[in-house]
Amino acid sequence: MSLLANLFVALAALLHVGFLVLEMFLWTGPTGGRVFRMSEERAQATKVLAANQGLYNGFLAAGLFWSLLHPDPAFAFQLKLFFLVCVVIAAIYGAWSVKPRILLVQGGPALIALLLTFLAS
Repeated sequence: MSLLANLFVALAALLHVGFLVLEMFLWTGPTGGRVFRMSEERAQATKVLAANQGLYNGFLAAGLFWSLLHPDPAFAFQLKLFFLVCVVIAAIYGAWSVKPRILLVQGGPALIALLLTFLAS
């Protein structure tokens, strides 16, 4: 169970690395426009805000990776809980304020990781 929990934590972390790349580096290109369904003008107008979001997603990814690498199991557990709950809260807010699909894409893996982390402890 612990291995499965850690795999889902890693998946959540990798997703947030992907969000970082999309929001910080690909936002104004064809990939960003396709993924986020926006015009080039809108992408240019919002690129600074998107880069800021990307940076925050990078911090979430870093925290999740930290939780997987920390040698103290009790502290690693606390790190997992903290960063996974942060991801879930961000997904809930994103679903409410932007589009409901965010809850599934961003929050789904984190919720599964959270549940598996609890079950593994």
